[in-house]
Amino acid sequence: MNIHDNFIDLATPFQKGDYWMPEMKGRYSLKVVLPTIVPEMKDAYNDLDGVHNGDDAMRMFVQLGEATDIDEIIKTKTALLEYCKLDTYAMVRILEKLKQLVA
Repeated sequence: MNIHDNFIDLATPFQKGDYWMPEMKGRYSLKVVLPTIVPEMKDAYNDLDGVHNGDDAMRMFVQLGEATDIDEIIKTKTALLEYCKLDTYAMVRILEKLKQLVA
């Protein structure tokens, strides 16, 4: 079995219109979908230190590669890991909610 066969693209139900909310305004990025399907997480990204979206993460990743100060490296790495952890948790919560809706 190919590992690819085990992946699920969480964007698919939103792209196809299987789940739709007016506040999504035709968009289906993680930051748009999350508050509509998991409203208790609507402010989750506001609490992060320095990384609130993918653009911030890309900018900080570049800065990480250029950094020489160990404290700056640790702070940036920690912020990026927290952002990635929240993104992953958000996808898990979205999948759980989708499963509840079809159960």
